[in-house]
Amino acid sequence: MMKILIADDDPIARKILKAEIERAGHECLAAEDGTEAWDLFREHEFEVVISDWMMPGIDGIELCQRVRHHPKAAYTYFILLTVTGGKSNLVRGIEAGADDYMTKPFDPEELQARLIVAQRITSLHRRSAQAAERIGFLEEQTRVRNAFSGFIGKTPIMQEIYRRLRLAAQSEVTVLLSGQSGTGKEMAAKAIHALSPRKNRSFLGVNCGAIPDTLLESELFGHVKGAFTGADRDKTGLFEAADGGTLLLDEIGEVSTQFQLKLLRVLQEKEIRRVGEDRARKVDVRIVAATNQDLTRMVAAGTFRQDLYYRIRIFEIGLPPLAERREDVPLLVEHFVEEMSRSTHKPLREVSKDALQKLMDYPWPGNVRELRNSIEHAFVVLSGDVLHAEHLPSEVRTYTPSAGSPAHPRPESAASPEAERERIEAALRRHGGNRSAAARSLGVSRVTLWKWMRAHGIEVATREAS
Repeated sequence: MMKILIADDDPIARKILKAEIERAGHECLAAEDGTEAWDLFREHEFEVVISDWMMPGIDGIELCQRVRHHPKAAYTYFILLTVTGGKSNLVRGIEAGADDYMTKPFDPEELQARLIVAQRITSLHRRSAQAAERIGFLEEQTRVRNAFSGFIGKTPIMQEIYRRLRLAAQSEVTVLLSGQSGTGKEMAAKAIHALSPRKNRSFLGVNCGAIPDTLLESELFGHVKGAFTGADRDKTGLFEAADGGTLLLDEIGEVSTQFQLKLLRVLQEKEIRRVGEDRARKVDVRIVAATNQDLTRMVAAGTFRQDLYYRIRIFEIGLPPLAERREDVPLLVEHFVEEMSRSTHKPLREVSKDALQKLMDYPWPGNVRELRNSIEHAFVVLSGDVLHAEHLPSEVRTYTPSAGSPAHPRPESAASPEAERERIEAALRRHGGNRSAAARSLGVSRVTLWKWMRAHGIEVATREAS
């Protein structure tokens, strides 16, 4: 139901118009002229204003202009009525800020159709404004707290990740999260769900690499009683259980090529078939896929279907390794120390300079997950209120950066210089030479990608992101 204001100096037309609006289930206030309508508009909130063009005092054009300049009129839909019609009047009405235009006498069915459109548009504007307000609030919280939906970090590369997660949340496209183990791919998937219109529905996840194909099909699609040995009852799969919500397909690179085809069909048709059942069931699920593998190389090797790759990679977010954002290590340490202090009831006064230096120097092959485990280890062995280097795991406290060690990590999956070069070139080809996009897909910064390219002598015509 909408609240609608009408303004018409013709009492008969005004009465008929009010009756038709109320018949459609909307609340309606009627004004005898533009002056009364303007007074009512300032006193109440209206989704729609319907005004006659020719009225004494404030006419329809002036009323429209006043409404458009009023602070609370951001979502108000304005319809002008006139007996003359014509293109010139239409242009004048649009220039004044009108959203729609009807000639008198009006057709009741046409009026109802236009009110439906008005309701949809005002609702859309309101949702968009609410989303923008929420994003603005989150951006401010991110700036102040150096945190975003469970992530901790203030480096430029993390600010870009936060921006892309917000963009993904406001869309329905399939998202591919790529990056090393421990970089927070599951956390990113949950952030996308929590910020999306699906936030009040289910978020479910499955590690595709931990389940054999025969069981994975039943896990995802469900089965009917008697479909196979041990199927003593019907089972709802994760696709059905997540209907209306979000489903995370983690480690999707581990799925066999045979099962990849079944996944592709589900994503294309948006329907599943339980194991042992002929009937198709429609599902409405937002898919987020995650992998720590290079799917481009797997496609080239024939171990991952190209059509499925393009289906899940509509919007890719490459999560950076911790070694690519060392400046965030002190923030993460502070966060994990506070967390462990609460859970272990061991109040910590400080982290010593030697311990913090060790934490900064270590390359963190296990990324944020390994850092958290190291802080947890320290809380087990320390007895005082200061965390020293001696409390850290042996691999962290004994690590010493070599003088010739690279300042930045090499690609995780590279087994040889040739493989490294191939992976970098593949990322550049995939993104048309765009270094920024290629770096994101590799999970590194653009500067690091440039250093890798220089080390391997890669010279391509690059296209920078605008």
